Amino acid sequence: QVQLVESGGGLVQAGGSLRLSCADSGRTISTYVIGWFRQALGKEREFVAAISWSGATTDFADSVKGRFTISRDNAKQMVYLQMNSLKPEDTAVYYCAASTGYYSAANMYDYWGQGTQVTVSS
Repeated sequence: QVQLVESGGGLVQAGGSLRLSCADSGRTISTYVIGWFRQALGKEREFVAAISWSGATTDFADSVKGRFTISRDNAKQMVYLQMNSLKPEDTAVYYCAASTGYYSAANMYDYWGQGTQVTVSS
């Protein structure tokens, strides 16, 4: 089954970029929709982006449209979240999650990674 591990978080200045990676050690990532979510201190977990099994369909939260992109490389068992033009309000723990269906609601996802911290300084 899918087992997800996020990486690529860190500290970056406003306006900078980071690329987050979501790796599946279970080697089954191509069978899942992959979503990215984030949770800032004191806030609820929110949807960021999702990508379909093949990568043909993607969705983004309004807050990140035009700045973030999501992609996947099923051969490498990887999904990426490219974050550009980062703002301090992007600071959060970012999680990737796997679902057998295409959803933006966190409770529809079956498997979750441990999260990676992204901190954007002003």
